[in-house]
Amino acid sequence: MKRLIIPLILILFVFGVYDRTFADKGRKYYEEAGQIIWEINTKEKVIALTFDDGPHRKYTAEILDLLKKHEAKATFFIVGANAEKNPEVVLRMYEEGHELANHTYSHKSRMSVSRLIQELKKTDETIYAITGYSSTLFRPVEGVYTDEIVDAVSKEGYQLVMWSWHLDTLDWKNPGVNKIVKFVLDGAKEGNVVLFHDGGGNRRQTVAALEKILPELAREGYTFVTISDMMRIKEQNQKDEDKQIELPK
Repeated sequence: MKRLIIPLILILFVFGVYDRTFADKGRKYYEEAGQIIWEINTKEKVIALTFDDGPHRKYTAEILDLLKKHEAKATFFIVGANAEKNPEVVLRMYEEGHELANHTYSHKSRMSVSRLIQELKKTDETIYAITGYSSTLFRPVEGVYTDEIVDAVSKEGYQLVMWSWHLDTLDWKNPGVNKIVKFVLDGAKEGNVVLFHDGGGNRRQTVAALEKILPELAREGYTFVTISDMMRIKEQNQKDEDKQIELPK
């Protein structure tokens, strides 16, 4: 009997944590409602590179150098506290045409919804003070959200952004440059959103991997766009589909 009790407790714990951590309404609901974006369905050869946890004085600057070299745009999900430490890097991101987005102020993985909203506003104020730009894009720490969080941030005017489930590079684990490169090149498809990290630790592998990924994806015909660019493409595609439906037979 004891042998059965322990696994049962573990199962209840896992499902209990899962239930509290992730939204109950599911991806289909939130995509149709337009409250969360993971990727878009398009035939255009566009891909969005996104970076979490920065800015970092060294690694973000090196990533910006590579993006500039390959005429690529990216979206940076900024931690407010790191932005305050590296305002010149944030300003460079903005001046070079990249998209600035919100990744909380403290990067704490667990906080109340009211505290989360406070942190989002504080990070927004920090970014605005540096660049004069206000962002409405938000990515939750570790990708963790609940129905309550989605509803609250939506009411505040934020668009919650995730990433393509098959393109989380796990670069923060330092799995090896070649592994990161292969993972992205094998998985990349039109309309995908790739998750990298430019802060939070040693990101030399991320930089080295990008040196190989950027020219190869460009050779394959991909254009590197921001999340807002992707949202505009999605909107235009929907308008085009609606026009096709309205055409007389």
